[in-house]
Amino acid sequence: MTIDMQGLKQNGAEDKLVGASITNDMGFLLAKLHAAGSVLNNRALADFNLKERSYSVLILSDSGLEPTQRELADFLSLDPSQIVALVDELEKRGLVVRAPGKQDRRAKTVTATAEGSKLLVEARKAAQSAEAEALERLSADEVATVKALLRKALWGDS
Repeated sequence: MTIDMQGLKQNGAEDKLVGASITNDMGFLLAKLHAAGSVLNNRALADFNLKERSYSVLILSDSGLEPTQRELADFLSLDPSQIVALVDELEKRGLVVRAPGKQDRRAKTVTATAEGSKLLVEARKAAQSAEAEALERLSADEVATVKALLRKALWGDS
């Protein structure tokens, strides 16, 4: 299945416009793939009452790295108030807890609870399935290459 920004099958208009010069623009390509992938991710995560953003906070809180709310906001390129709302929701559900930071007690770290870790196991499978669907036209080696290049562009990893 070829997906467009609404997660629907490709249509005649998309076939027609794929020849436009914008399809060589990196920003456009990344935005379009993200939009289509988000539809698939949110659909897959709905069974867990999660969306991409809450899933991202949960997976980072389960990393063992004890991120602060500020670090989560910076890493996910979200406004701190958005992180507070996401953490509030996850905390209400018993999936994460806040604690004073070890370095700065005013900074709140966010850590997954046992229930959050358990939910994450199944949610991660659903998210991986959605990713595979979004990238189904690529081989496993191509997917690995794309991920490596994006990590390098973002953080200099090789």
